[in-house]
Amino acid sequence: MRHIIRLGPLLIALTLASHAPAQTATPAAAGAAAPGVVIARDFMFAPLTVTIAAGTTVTWTNRDDEPHTVVSDTGLFRSGALDTNESFSFRFDAPGTYHYACSIHPRMVGTIVVR
Repeated sequence: MRHIIRLGPLLIALTLASHAPAQTATPAAAGAAAPGVVIARDFMFAPLTVTIAAGTTVTWTNRDDEPHTVVSDTGLFRSGALDTNESFSFRFDAPGTYHYACSIHPRMVGTIVVR
């Protein structure tokens, strides 16, 4: 007995799909943070270092189930405890390098570089 399998439409679809132009993910689509945005997640700040222009406001948002704070090592800025999905913002007007940490979890650290 002879079996005939017709794959015409499937082969055409596969051929078209294999010849489609490659899609390039934009930073936003790839999950990259926008400039001036820091996320607290998995007991880390991400990105670890943010470089911004003077006059830019940085916003930290807590995406953990535990509270976190954002505290400058020089005392320039200090948030209260941020619960899940709460945010804190600070505007950086002067160029320099600013280090910060979570006062509840001191191993959580980050750096803002202002140009």
